[in-house]
Amino acid sequence: MNREELSMIGFEIVAYAGDARSSLMTLLKEVRSGNFENVDKYLKEADENLNLAHNAQTKILAQEASGENLDIGFIFIHGQDHLMTTLLLRELVQDFIQIYKKNM
Repeated sequence: MNREELSMIGFEIVAYAGDARSSLMTLLKEVRSGNFENVDKYLKEADENLNLAHNAQTKILAQEASGENLDIGFIFIHGQDHLMTTLLLRELVQDFIQIYKKNM
């Protein structure tokens, strides 16, 4: 896999993680205002996009683990950054949902 192909996968990861992040931030806004009706919907949307991003990431990890020398550039690393921060956000949003439910 060449650098350009890795960059495209990096963009793919950024896009999926970004969509997941948008769903999570919308969810957080909803629960902050006391609306818990769409929690499952937004979590499902976020999880679907996180799974797609993770699948793209796993494809690259498997290639490197099998011994392929990959020319990883900044765009792929940027995608990794987006994915990891969005995974963390997902965990935090779940905690915020519980906090807001207790206080409403």
